[in-house]
Amino acid sequence: MDILWKSLLGGAMTAVIALAAKRGNTLPGILPLFPLFGFISLMIIGAKDDIDAFRETCLASAKTLPAYLAFVTACYVGIGVFTATLTVLLGILVWAIAASTIFKYFQ
Repeated sequence: MDILWKSLLGGAMTAVIALAAKRGNTLPGILPLFPLFGFISLMIIGAKDDIDAFRETCLASAKTLPAYLAFVTACYVGIGVFTATLTVLLGILVWAIAASTIFKYFQ
């Protein structure tokens, strides 16, 4: 049952982003910052009733912010050179490098 409500929540957020994209360009860029996945992960960890685990998850989530910024920056720069699909793939690659670097050196 847990999986069902999580998938419904994720699907609803995807639908909201798709609908917002029909009305403009700013809102679809802001909506992914809603902490949907953070909410889901913290609810799962919170169900364990382990304060230290909850705090560790919060810190791990905070560490991903620079990687997200690297992703968005790569997309912003890449769209002037590549197609949208290649730009997003490049952004994902940059995100993966940034995230792995962050978690390798800043544990």
